[in-house]
Amino acid sequence: MVQIILSIILIITLIFSISVVIQKRKKAGIIGIKSILTSICLYLIAVTNLLAYWFDFMGLLNWSITVILLILGAYFTKYMPVPVR
Repeated sequence: MVQIILSIILIITLIFSISVVIQKRKKAGIIGIKSILTSICLYLIAVTNLLAYWFDFMGLLNWSITVILLILGAYFTKYMPVPVR
């Protein structure tokens, strides 16, 4: 029962977070795919780990995918826009 509640909380949080990121991008006038690649990689980490938890797939492949996505997310930070003060 606790696993289902935690999964639902994670899904709701992901949906809320994605909507906030989209709204902030629209408000700032940011367009293009390169600047959102870091966020996409980090959201994919959460989805990958959630699916691994649901399907009992917590092994080397899950960890490898997580590490690769984390490295890609760190690499794509160079495309994030610099805030103007």
